Amino acid sequence: MTKTAFDRTVPKFKATLLAAVLAMAGCSEMMNTPTAQSVAALTPSGSVTITEDFVAGLGGGRGTLEYQGRTYPFKVIGTVAGPGGGVEKISASGPVYKLASVADFPGRYTQSTGKAGFSSSSSSDLWLENGSGVIMHLQGTSSGAMLTLGKDEIYIRMDQ
Repeated sequence: MTKTAFDRTVPKFKATLLAAVLAMAGCSEMMNTPTAQSVAALTPSGSVTITEDFVAGLGGGRGTLEYQGRTYPFKVIGTVAGPGGGVEKISASGPVYKLASVADFPGRYTQSTGKAGFSSSSSSDLWLENGSGVIMHLQGTSSGAMLTLGKDEIYIRMDQ
């Protein structure tokens, strides 16, 4: 197989990051965003901690999933819908629901009920769900400022 100049010069993670961002940007479907009421009868199946930095609407970071007594590290890539101007750092943690297997955890998570407009340092409260039905409720702090339309998406890739 012949490698192109792109293959030789772009590290694997950057290519994965680009592919994930393009995939998220092209998705127009809106998932039903989970709420406290929709998970009230559920027991958390695990917990998650995430730290992510956003610059101009694109973010990257790391996290850990605690599931069945084990810790699983992962990478996070995120976007905010809208102009995305600004810089923001988010540290959040919370319960994970409807996780039957670690294999169901990675993927694209969306949240479309956030605040639209200019947000500055404050607390974060996100309900996210992926295509496998896994739900995360992330609460934490954010510092900095970002212009957004109220829709957030993150892509999770498990570390090897």
